[in-house]
Amino acid sequence: MTISRRQALGAAIAVPLAAQAAQAGRASKPSLPDRSSFAATPIAYLDSASTHPISLGARAAMDAYVAARTLDPAAAALRPVDRAATIAKFARLVNADPDELCWVQSTTMGEQAVLRALGFPHKGGRVVTDTLHFYAGFPMYRELAKQGVDVAWVQARDGRIAMDDMAKAITPGTTLVSLSLVSTYNGFQHDLKAVCDLVHAAGALVYADIIHAAGAIPVDLHASSVDFAACATYKWLMGDFGLGFLYARRGVLDALPLADFGYYGFAAPGAPPGIGLSPPQTHVYPMDAPGNEPVSYAIRPGALGHFGTGTYAQAVVAAIDHGLDHIATLTVPAIQAHAQSLIAPLRDGLTAKGYRLITPPGTRTPLLTALLPDAKTRLADPLAKAQVRISLHDHHFRIAPSIFNDMHDVDRLLAALPRA
Repeated sequence: MTISRRQALGAAIAVPLAAQAAQAGRASKPSLPDRSSFAATPIAYLDSASTHPISLGARAAMDAYVAARTLDPAAAALRPVDRAATIAKFARLVNADPDELCWVQSTTMGEQAVLRALGFPHKGGRVVTDTLHFYAGFPMYRELAKQGVDVAWVQARDGRIAMDDMAKAITPGTTLVSLSLVSTYNGFQHDLKAVCDLVHAAGALVYADIIHAAGAIPVDLHASSVDFAACATYKWLMGDFGLGFLYARRGVLDALPLADFGYYGFAAPGAPPGIGLSPPQTHVYPMDAPGNEPVSYAIRPGALGHFGTGTYAQAVVAAIDHGLDHIATLTVPAIQAHAQSLIAPLRDGLTAKGYRLITPPGTRTPLLTALLPDAKTRLADPLAKAQVRISLHDHHFRIAPSIFNDMHDVDRLLAALPRA
């Protein structure tokens, strides 16, 4: 019997999804390390803080979405990803309400949306940030300063941001404190609740970049009382580039004017809340209902009405949806504990080889950073020969194990590293 190319494609879509569903229905959880959920590779990949590999299940979900976009009949029979349900899954992960969340294209896009909503740079004011915030965002705050914003920088000491230094920087007129909950540079983790208590007492608001926290360590946005947070999904949420989440605390938005205007932020008058399609009603086309204005619309409630703009990466929703399910099955405390079981011997091994660690002792995040002059030049060849991947920079390197790593990966890295 000869099968058509379309039938073969349909089988290729249906089989991994069926296997995925069967695995999800099993009573036992996947064990850690969870290597079987990812493609086999000869590389000891310890760079998930840069880009996390996409799991086989997430790939199958994305393949199904792409097949549906090609109008493949096999994909048409599969249930599409419920985007509202995906938002709700992320809300559960970080203890937020779904209407406090909306999609954004990246963490930086979320941070900039918050800055616009607060009137920066045109209204002036003071922003406090720190040198362990996302370093690629430094130019953004420098440019705000050039346009009249008073930007204060809290300097790191011994790989940490001290609360006393933060308190000194929060002077009268401070509008916003902007930070990374977990530093991309060295894994330092702020005590977010303590920071928020300090900042709120001064009458200011807090934005947190949570890209290195969500999915890797426990995050409780409500308990912290943080006002805004954002993250992309290509790191610890095991999604892909081009999509993330923006959080805005209920009540905070009420005092903010709209600064972003787009398709997803508006709905027909009386439309139900949520991210479903209920577009504004036009009054300009043939057979439209009459109206005094070109359009009748309502602003959607919550974060979506303030920050919802245009279309976003639909294929990535499928990957995120699978990633969030995977994280929920493993549980974040177990994921964190597994990473720490690898970080501890890495700390010991690097110290024994003479490397200076700049990740503070006691840090419970999955990032470990060491100083080394000319690190990229000195380590690129030996690591490539050993087929080990970490994040190399000019004068430091960063190691970031995830759920698929084990002690064999740790041993390969330590064996490949020369003495400092």
